[in-house]
Amino acid sequence: MAKFGLAGFLGLAASVGGVALPAPAKDVAPAATNVATRVAVFAGGCFWCTEAAFEQLDGVTDVVSGYAGDKKDNASYRVVGSGATKHAEAIRITYDPKKITYGQLLQVLFTISEPTVKDKQGPDEGPQYRMAVFFADDEEKQVTEAYIAQLTAAKVYNEPIATTVEPIGAGFFVAEDYHQDYVKHNPSQPYVRAWSLPKVEKVRAAFPDKVKK
Repeated sequence: MAKFGLAGFLGLAASVGGVALPAPAKDVAPAATNVATRVAVFAGGCFWCTEAAFEQLDGVTDVVSGYAGDKKDNASYRVVGSGATKHAEAIRITYDPKKITYGQLLQVLFTISEPTVKDKQGPDEGPQYRMAVFFADDEEKQVTEAYIAQLTAAKVYNEPIATTVEPIGAGFFVAEDYHQDYVKHNPSQPYVRAWSLPKVEKVRAAFPDKVKK
């Protein structure tokens, strides 16, 4: 876990108390009026947790759990879970850019995750659990890098941000059916109760105006 000093109190509050990090100063340009949806691919540890956290946001129309960072032929839970691939457990977020922006989605990701920890989120360790942003174009890359620079300049954390910014490369590969909506179908599962549901609640506490009514 990252160490926080007085200057990093806001980051600590965001991590444990449901307080939102600063909004990105730079964002993806507004979509043309005829563009109904956009897609973002993020990794923030176990995809059960991130899927449940993001699907409650107003403007998010679909969230799918899967794998990103490597090839299609090794995109399976068994192989990715071994840590022997370049894949991360990731989510594909489909959203309405007129209701929620790419930058706002980044703000949520950084608020509910541990950006200064390498290859680890919560109790899960290994490169498959790294925090990463998989960009589809130069604009998404620039917005992500600008946000990391913004948080660094604001000294939100005492340690460097370890979140990787990676090209989507070969693409996003949908995970096995039993991983989809896992939290919704298994609310009493011990891991879900200990790690997934608190992340859901953190979003509700930090972004009450962005949660679906």
